[in-house]
Amino acid sequence: MSTSKVFLGTVCHLVDDPWQAGDGALQYWQNGALLVRDGRVAGVGEAADLLPPRSEPQPEIVDCGDKLIVPGFIDAHLHFPQGEMIASHGAQLLEWLEKYTFPAELEFASVDFANAAAEIFLDELLKNGTTTALVYATVHQHSAEALFSAAAVRNLRLVAGKVMMDRNCPQALRDSPEQGFEQSLELIEKWHGRQRLEYAVTPRFAPTSTDEQLRLAGELFNSHDGLFLQSHVAENRAEVAWVTELFPWARSYLDVYDHFGLLGERAVYGHCIYLDDTDRRRMRETGSTIAFCPTSNLFLGSGLLDYRQAREQGVRTSLATDVGGGTSFSMLTTAEQAYKVTQLCGGGVDPLSLFYEMTLGGARALAMDHQIGNFQIGKEADFAVLDAGDNPLLERRLDRAESIAEKLFALMVIGDDRSTAAAYVLGECAYQR
Repeated sequence: MSTSKVFLGTVCHLVDDPWQAGDGALQYWQNGALLVRDGRVAGVGEAADLLPPRSEPQPEIVDCGDKLIVPGFIDAHLHFPQGEMIASHGAQLLEWLEKYTFPAELEFASVDFANAAAEIFLDELLKNGTTTALVYATVHQHSAEALFSAAAVRNLRLVAGKVMMDRNCPQALRDSPEQGFEQSLELIEKWHGRQRLEYAVTPRFAPTSTDEQLRLAGELFNSHDGLFLQSHVAENRAEVAWVTELFPWARSYLDVYDHFGLLGERAVYGHCIYLDDTDRRRMRETGSTIAFCPTSNLFLGSGLLDYRQAREQGVRTSLATDVGGGTSFSMLTTAEQAYKVTQLCGGGVDPLSLFYEMTLGGARALAMDHQIGNFQIGKEADFAVLDAGDNPLLERRLDRAESIAEKLFALMVIGDDRSTAAAYVLGECAYQR
């Protein structure tokens, strides 16, 4: 039996990239409505145009008042196990991995621990209005199982993968090239394409994989339609120097991945701070994506990604929290940090472009824009309902805002998880503040 709901509120979304289309990319209705039928968008616009006459059957009405209804946020790079050690003080990337990350990931040898952590992790995403994410599990096969199982119960659109690591990490966190390949293949066959779940081949980063493991990762990535690839590149200067020592034959850090067939559409690389023009051109040619992780780049002192340069050179970009190097699950907070980084790089970035990276841009970067990212009719009805929450300063600022772009920017700069009044997955409430 078909079910319909109408959500009333201030509705806004983007139909194009503001970087190219300017303000014309935005659609906004102050007295708006979102019509959802059987979990998909069936209409969006002025409430008066979408509400049926009283003489006709009435859908369920969900009145959000003057709250803002926006597409669910998309987080293109974060670590499931690192929610356990978020906000760990001190050190830059390589020392931080040794001191905090690897010990935290060792705890995921316990199936019960992984299952409990998955529940908390996904609840935290929804609490922040994030309805789609590209996620790293640990090297343990059951950690990915835990994440997929918990996401399936929530009907989330999630991409995840078991980490592949066969060197330069604790022995208890190592697989072998063959084991990493076989376990990943088992996960692909069980979960990829099931409900709203997809698989990402996940070599952690070049220093923790041998040539043979990277070769097999490339073989796996290119073996099934629609698979994702996630890894890290050029995050930290010491890391880049280490890769030069480990792979002396490579022209650059990115060239290592390119050599093993690990670039392409649905290949998403975290950080990309220290790429050169040749690297960026290669990312553009292959359709690979930069996951811009400003919060973790600042927290770990890694450096500043020149986001505007990447956009100007035609590289696909997305925005990501990178929890737990990133210090918040909030995409609003992440957008604020992105703005500050672009200011330091020169030129800044406008609020609508940041909103794009969190929604439609993220969907395009993950090749999911035919499914999610805005309120185009037929797309899956994943969305967040935002307001000031328990934040009088933000409430006052929103009241004084003269445009929707100004409201969005205020939410990014002053907002946090308190700003998520609700999150909906396929039109069903998945989180209520």
